Amino acid sequence: MNQQQTIAAERTPQQKRAALRRHLGRQLLVELVLPLGGYYGLRAAGVDPWLALIAPALLIVPFLAYHAIRQRRIDMVALFTLTMIVVGTVMTLVTGDPRTLMVRDSWIFGVLGLWVLATLFTQFPFMRTAARTIVTVKIGEEGYRQWDARWDSDSRFRSQLRLLTAVWGTGFVLDALVRVALAYTLPVDSIPLVSTLQWLVVLAALIAFQNFYVTKHGLKV
Repeated sequence: MNQQQTIAAERTPQQKRAALRRHLGRQLLVELVLPLGGYYGLRAAGVDPWLALIAPALLIVPFLAYHAIRQRRIDMVALFTLTMIVVGTVMTLVTGDPRTLMVRDSWIFGVLGLWVLATLFTQFPFMRTAARTIVTVKIGEEGYRQWDARWDSDSRFRSQLRLLTAVWGTGFVLDALVRVALAYTLPVDSIPLVSTLQWLVVLAALIAFQNFYVTKHGLKV
């Protein structure tokens, strides 16, 4: 048994799944419950659509800051998302159009998708960076370092992470194009729900492919 397997063995499969569920639960709260629930809750209270979109986005900021302080490192994906929220808010302040803010998600996922694809040409493709959180949650920081060390010695490992990166980047770009179409064709109050449901379908497809691929090729920890 190598060192990575020894480290992973310190946690039972049940403990790994529990840790992963806690992590996904936090992500669900920040990325779905707060923005979507906050929007419809404020709209039900009679709040203007523009303010109803801005307020939940601002609620996400403390969660991102807490994560950065607790982990003692900056989550680049979270920082990117926060940056796009700020950009989208500024755009809306200039135009005064709620639809512009709703297109913000399209900007986020479109630019994110292009950035993900651009990382294919670097030593740190998106999936190598994004996997850190999940791998660390399941087998700890030292376990992640052992997992990541395969990058320097295993060409198949590098190819597999690049392929997963290409799939996720392409998925983000296609999702963004659909979001733009929805933002300019649907009634304003329908956009957040329909756009979120559409994203959940895309996300489920991406996750299903990844689970199949990492299990088949021995990348699962």
